[in-house]
Amino acid sequence: MLKKYFSHGKDHVITVILKGLFWLAPIAAITIIVIWIYEKINQLTGSMFELFGFEPEKFPFLWTIVGVILMASFAYILGVFVETKLVKIIQKIYSKIPGFSTIKELVNIFNTSKSGEKKVLVVLISGFSKDDYNIGLMYSTKESVLKDHYTVVLSMTPIPNGGYMFEVHKDKIRVIEEATFDSNLQYLLSMGVKSLADIVNIEPKNIEEFKTLSQVLEENNQKEQ
Repeated sequence: MLKKYFSHGKDHVITVILKGLFWLAPIAAITIIVIWIYEKINQLTGSMFELFGFEPEKFPFLWTIVGVILMASFAYILGVFVETKLVKIIQKIYSKIPGFSTIKELVNIFNTSKSGEKKVLVVLISGFSKDDYNIGLMYSTKESVLKDHYTVVLSMTPIPNGGYMFEVHKDKIRVIEEATFDSNLQYLLSMGVKSLADIVNIEPKNIEEFKTLSQVLEENNQKEQ
């Protein structure tokens, strides 16, 4: 198994490492929060036992049961709280903190299971001359401030988090449906040594064979209806 992954070269290894880290990040964060809450509830349970004249160490099983019940109750209350309007108000307050929204969006970028307006698309746009094209990313299919135009990011290599943003007419954007954010990242890290066609395992196509963004948006609307 390990030989299979390392045989693709260092660029593939780096891509897999990045995917692993961003997959692990939310799990690690949740684990840390759960442990922190458990420690606080553990202290609260011990204080309750002492309040009623019990020594917690002498009743470890009961201590554990009470702690689990308190933790489950807290989680339930928190779940109910999340569904209230107050949470939206809190998020709105935090969104005013410089960098909060940016960090939140950057983390969401690595979720390749997103769909609709939040799905990351790998696209082709016209390059420096009539017959040239650049490969870019669309982090959202929300319409730009300019009508019928959409934001396309042309990433720099080998630093994929830098680049240039362009507002491009939807009919001038061609979507590479076989490609994902992850495959584009691998392409950028290879600095062009590996063809995107090789990475996504497709044969090279004529430009007319790629769907325009208009066609993709129309198909998505029909699926949602």
